[in-house]
Amino acid sequence: MGKVWEDLYESAKNVQNPREVSERIYAGGVAAAIEASSGKIYTGVCVDTLCTLGICAERNAIFNMITNGDNEIKRVIAIMSDGKTGAPCGACRELMTQLMPKSYQHVEIMLDYKKEKVVTLGELTPEWWI
Repeated sequence: MGKVWEDLYESAKNVQNPREVSERIYAGGVAAAIEASSGKIYTGVCVDTLCTLGICAERNAIFNMITNGDNEIKRVIAIMSDGKTGAPCGACRELMTQLMPKSYQHVEIMLDYKKEKVVTLGELTPEWWI
């Protein structure tokens, strides 16, 4: 599988910390880690709200990456509340494709950490609209 996936998994687990932020906001049910093309790892957690102002962990990590000066994603891992990994939602996939319209197909996504199953964003999103 490679040490980078272990590092990404551990980075996401280290920030997960599920918790009630207020009676209207819950954070950390899902955590994500992204490896940028620079090799740096960026993390984020989901922030769920009673209205639509929340954010997915993957997009939170992407925004963290952009805030810190990187613009290209190499790998993505998302850890669900049960500890399993899963695919980014449609909105997260859309953001990645818009961020990297000419190369999004090569972004690696960990679907199943225990089974070491990795796919590309191109496999998950083969027919993007642009």
